[in-house]
Amino acid sequence: MKPWLHTAAAGLATAAAGLVTVACGSAAGLPHPAATQTPPAGDTTAAPAAGQGGSGPVSPGPTAPSKPLAGKVVGIDPGHNGGNFADPSYINQIIWNGRENETCDTTGTQTAGGYTEAQFNFNVARYLRADLEALGARVVMTRTSDHGVGPCVNRRARILDNAHANVAIDIHADGGPSWGRGFTVLEPIPDGRNDHVIKSSERFGNDVRAALLQHTGMPESDYYGHNGIQFRDDLAGLNLTTVPKVLIECGNMPNPTDAALLTSPRFQRKLASALESAIVTFLTGR
Repeated sequence: MKPWLHTAAAGLATAAAGLVTVACGSAAGLPHPAATQTPPAGDTTAAPAAGQGGSGPVSPGPTAPSKPLAGKVVGIDPGHNGGNFADPSYINQIIWNGRENETCDTTGTQTAGGYTEAQFNFNVARYLRADLEALGARVVMTRTSDHGVGPCVNRRARILDNAHANVAIDIHADGGPSWGRGFTVLEPIPDGRNDHVIKSSERFGNDVRAALLQHTGMPESDYYGHNGIQFRDDLAGLNLTTVPKVLIECGNMPNPTDAALLTSPRFQRKLASALESAIVTFLTGR
């Protein structure tokens, strides 16, 4: 997507071609993510040695791993879908995004080699889901495969709102100029429905920005936003949210340097780990 050029008129004009993005890009086939790393075991406890009545040498015994997100609900929206290319009539239907009309969804962007954003988004989302579940969270995703169509962006927002998520994130990659690099965190602007989560969303956005800088090596965008942050009022996922939420453009797919990272399973896991860190910080203060 080219978010700095996005207008409602342009979105409707290009929707018929099914190639424009709302907040980023599209999907090609990478192997499905493997199981992610398990969380570190908790502190060990000491047990009395046999026949020593508790006074002899002790041996360690494992305890249950820490579950800092137990009881928390986290929403994940992997942008677009792998089947969107095949059903333009569905994704081009018009929906209300909280401020204006836009198309149901788009195909998303892709790298010069044809690796689609939809696949990237889904891979990172699956890695992140596994990481969060290992920490005790209940994770709600807006789609569970990369072979379907949609759902529409307003329905995605509804899924996470209805789940009463404690925090949510929309995962995307950008389709900016080929010379541009870096990530951008998109944050909501008050429009009535989302008023009560603006400040918490900004706080979460700062946590996401800090985690990506600390853990991934991906720089802040040098072509979009300011210091890695951009406020948007034209995206259903942000306009219609009733839970703290941001949208992350993880990098710029048309840029060769970013593309090499974004298509790497190792880097996708690193991104997921960074997002996990941001979510834990936001929800627990750790």
